[in-house]
Amino acid sequence: MSDPLGTATPGGAAPDGVPMLVLDDITRRFGSVRALDGASLAVRRGTVHALLGENGAGKTTLMRVVFGLLTPDSGRVLWQGTARQFASPASALANGIGMVHQHFTLVPAMTVAENVALGGTGYFDPQAAAARVHDVAARAGLTLDPQARVDTLPVGAQQRCEIVKALARDVQLLILDEPTAVLAPGEATELLSWVRRFADAGNAVVLITHKLRDAMAVADDITVLHRGRTVLTTRASNTTPDALADAMLGERRTEPLAVAMTAAPTTSDTSARAGNVVLSLDNASWVDARGVQRVQRATMQARAGEIVGIAAVEGAGQHELLRLLAGRLQPSDGRAERPERIGFVPEDRHRDALLLDAPLFENSALRNAGTRQGRMPWDTLRESTARLLTQFDVRAPGPATVARTLSGGNQQKFVLGRELADAPQALVVENPSRGLDFKATAAVQQSLRDARAAGTAVVVYSSDLDEVLSLADRVYVMHAGQLHEVAGDRDAVGRAMLGGAS
Repeated sequence: MSDPLGTATPGGAAPDGVPMLVLDDITRRFGSVRALDGASLAVRRGTVHALLGENGAGKTTLMRVVFGLLTPDSGRVLWQGTARQFASPASALANGIGMVHQHFTLVPAMTVAENVALGGTGYFDPQAAAARVHDVAARAGLTLDPQARVDTLPVGAQQRCEIVKALARDVQLLILDEPTAVLAPGEATELLSWVRRFADAGNAVVLITHKLRDAMAVADDITVLHRGRTVLTTRASNTTPDALADAMLGERRTEPLAVAMTAAPTTSDTSARAGNVVLSLDNASWVDARGVQRVQRATMQARAGEIVGIAAVEGAGQHELLRLLAGRLQPSDGRAERPERIGFVPEDRHRDALLLDAPLFENSALRNAGTRQGRMPWDTLRESTARLLTQFDVRAPGPATVARTLSGGNQQKFVLGRELADAPQALVVENPSRGLDFKATAAVQQSLRDARAAGTAVVVYSSDLDEVLSLADRVYVMHAGQLHEVAGDRDAVGRAMLGGAS
């Protein structure tokens, strides 16, 4: 078979009809927690295999077993028809298995070519490394500048770098963990089209996702995990989103899937009920350390009791705008007016919102970090954290639970609850449902609505345009560092995101 993506087929490939990868009765425990409980899965060559499940269902843990990051307590891994257990990611890569993690593993201060070359052997030749990246990216149809520093790239380009890093090792099986979680709609469509082409070239993809529409759009086969067990394996053509949702939740839902997956639109009179302006920018600009103006004379207002949405394609300056609003950056020019009590939920909770190896009660102390004086009131923090866990339905044994052990959905609910704990006058939220299943997404979105009802001015950016439109009373669009309020339907906002007339 011809290989337009430039990936090689090792001589040890499985005979026709034998699955490329088989996971048989995999069990894995972490202390008393059984993360995988007899999970099984089979991936056919030339297919996209979607792996679904709630947060904490064991999806990523199962794929970490495949990629050599974890050793199963019991069960078998068969690669190309032969029982194997890879001792490390390097071993998995050498045998044709690559994995792109939800939280990227790139070194920000290094170039694309340097990142792709990491893990190699011998003398590093910058020109040869750049040529390799250019060749692999061109064959795969992925646009990427080998000389660009990773910390200057938008998230979509960083993801392409992770994929090229795997393709440069000639992988046949590519594991993608929540690949569309932080992509704009157009970028997500482009990525899924590439996934389809990669599989059609004789390779295979395991797509870990919470988005049923992504699974139904591109997958050939679907496996659903629930509490570490495989509860459903089916051809995508033989199932429905409702059946998949029931399998993911382990129960029959009483509400239609559309309600479970997408929050109800806001009422039309909310902005009329909104109160005074509590958060604003007035001709605010921000210039980064390289002299690039990321935000250009932005003017906006958020009132008490309303949700203001920010829509933008990646790299348009929205991340800097949110940090100007939240007080994490100060304007290079113009003014920012902020209330005394303001909360901020960044999109990367691992890097910017949590101390992963610290207990939850210590993480709760990060609220208003830098403003405390005197001795820490640890007993009080334990008590308030216990209340927070109950109020925001954070599934954790108690305040002393280490943050790293929580599922992504529970981590996000904890961070949001922490920022809402003292009834802030304003709340700035970045990609609130990144990497969350629809049940956790609904809970987080309801918390934002509850904050609005309590009189908080909420500003929310999401790479999922539908989420912005379902939450927001008013929408601002950011394009090339410039901010404009846009009234209209999804098409009008989408055109404005791309620089067209609204």
